[in-house]
Amino acid sequence: MSSTIHFPDADNFQRQADDFIAWLSQKPGVRISPKIQVTDLRGQAAGRGVVAKTEISDGEELFAIPRDIVLTVQNSNLRDQLPQREEFENLGPWLSLMLVMIYEYLQGERSAWSAYFRVLPTRFDTLMFWSKFELAELQASAVVDKIGKQGAEESILEMVAPIVRVNPALFPPVGGLPSYDGPQGERAILELAHMMGSLIMAYAFDIEKPEDEEEDGEDGYVTDEEDELPKGMVPLADLLNADADRNNARLFQEEELLVMKTIKPIHQGEEIFNDYGQIPRSDLLRRYGYVTDNYASYDVVELPLDVICSVAGLANADPETQPQLKLLEDLEILDDGYIIPRPSAEDSMTDILPDELLALVKTLTLTPEQLLQQQSKNKPPKPVLNAPEATLLLKAVQKRQSQYATNLEQDQQILASLKQAEASGPLEGSSRRQKMAVEVRLGEKEILQRLFAMFSNFIASNAGQGAKRNADNSPEQSRQAKSLRT
Repeated sequence: MSSTIHFPDADNFQRQADDFIAWLSQKPGVRISPKIQVTDLRGQAAGRGVVAKTEISDGEELFAIPRDIVLTVQNSNLRDQLPQREEFENLGPWLSLMLVMIYEYLQGERSAWSAYFRVLPTRFDTLMFWSKFELAELQASAVVDKIGKQGAEESILEMVAPIVRVNPALFPPVGGLPSYDGPQGERAILELAHMMGSLIMAYAFDIEKPEDEEEDGEDGYVTDEEDELPKGMVPLADLLNADADRNNARLFQEEELLVMKTIKPIHQGEEIFNDYGQIPRSDLLRRYGYVTDNYASYDVVELPLDVICSVAGLANADPETQPQLKLLEDLEILDDGYIIPRPSAEDSMTDILPDELLALVKTLTLTPEQLLQQQSKNKPPKPVLNAPEATLLLKAVQKRQSQYATNLEQDQQILASLKQAEASGPLEGSSRRQKMAVEVRLGEKEILQRLFAMFSNFIASNAGQGAKRNADNSPEQSRQAKSLRT
């Protein structure tokens, strides 16, 4: 972030937390257990966190937040003050909350959430804020194409910026700017919008509406297609750090309250953790700006369609020029890329390979006559895996491996060096980002190496079975079998 926006002083870290709890405690209907406290965890590179002051039983309420204290579009008074009511309504859940948060943030002490904003981060390690040089450390990871910065900025400048510019009383210019016009004003709006968008992506909760209210029924902002529910910033709930292994609390949404409860006993001094769900470390980095080994088991790798098509001998991956792809596209089972999770020791290949991927490679191995037959049926082939399909996938894995600038062994050495440097103190800036990038790409290469071994073993096994079948069907054995039958 540039210096055009004033951010809270880091030296007031604990005082801000104390003021926040005092502010929240005074709100009608708020309940905060005396068994918890907000703690400075910067020494653990975790910012703020919530820790148990004493033993807490399973199922205990940690805190309860009334719905009218959640920072949402509905709870802000911006909607009633904007002359551009129709434009505001057309923003959708993501952009409208972003605009509301910009408004509340710029109101300073006049905002009902001023104490809340002071404990929210203003610096981010999410991929939206990485430089091109830093993003290059992710190499061929598919997560780079999911950042969506250009599309986000286009939406902000087209839909959010015009409302900000024509309402200076509601959105006072920052950094001494006379207005939000011109290149400097545009940059200031983008900075504010990216800050709020990052807070929403990292800290907001999906807010289920009470049963007596209608659903909006619209998709959110530009980042995640799966995020369909309206978002809200829930004070205190978003101060919990997340951990896939040590998750010990969960937010429950009731008619009037959002209640955080324990889901297992918590000992004195233990941190209280929420959970983001089973997401790979690449998405953990993209959405939340950090990486932890606790999510390594959820890592995935993507095999792009164009890579599969190139090793299959197709000139391109355009369904309009490739009949095999056209068949699958018409059946709505053709994707730009195919996600494969990290295999466990018990997983077979059919356990981890998507049916859509198996249908694709089967289609690409059909003879022209077989393809015509499938086209006449208007059905995809059965998603089965035999030696020809496994061979094609093995080649795709090899090509995917070649798209990374370093190999697995080199990354292991780089990561070991970075961890050694980290032993003398937390990594900062580009060094911290490099380490996270190496961890992400290393996880993907581990999956690719495992897939290479699995496909190789499968092909060898099938070749052995084929040889055995050929031996069993030798001319001499056929004559002996015929003699026995007669």
